[in-house]
Amino acid sequence: MLRHTLALAAVVGFSSASYATEVPITGTVQSKCSIYTDTAGIYGSPTPDKLSTAPADGGVHPIIRVDVSVANYYLARISTPTSFSTSPTLNDVVNFTGATTVHQVSDAGMSAYETNKVTYNNVTEFDLTIAGTVWLESTSTAEYGVDKSFPGGTYRAVVLAECIAK
Repeated sequence: MLRHTLALAAVVGFSSASYATEVPITGTVQSKCSIYTDTAGIYGSPTPDKLSTAPADGGVHPIIRVDVSVANYYLARISTPTSFSTSPTLNDVVNFTGATTVHQVSDAGMSAYETNKVTYNNVTEFDLTIAGTVWLESTSTAEYGVDKSFPGGTYRAVVLAECIAK
């Protein structure tokens, strides 16, 4: 009888044991904000110690297109250059200045983006409150040392454009 009781207890013990497992759930989110390069920037060199994207200086301002399909969910954050990503060897300080402005809009209400933008350091943020397209224009100027000429070569700097989810 004791054997039957122990066997029964073992069967009940094994049958009431439970096992746990983790079941994954995955998903993909497609951003409703897209960024495109509409016009690549070009540095002109009006003087030996200055590079500028200003058309009057022989340059071209970069233009960034931001498409937003859902309003009030994103910020556009544009950072103008603070250094060259590639350049000849430089032995002195390069002082960068830059700004970003609204160039064109697909909806008249977006004109408020220019008035309401937030600027700090080399960064400009636009609260994308209306669905549609906005074109943003950046400027960049680099000045080398004090009365020093930039060495000959190719100079490249990058404007960083981001859509940030709020």
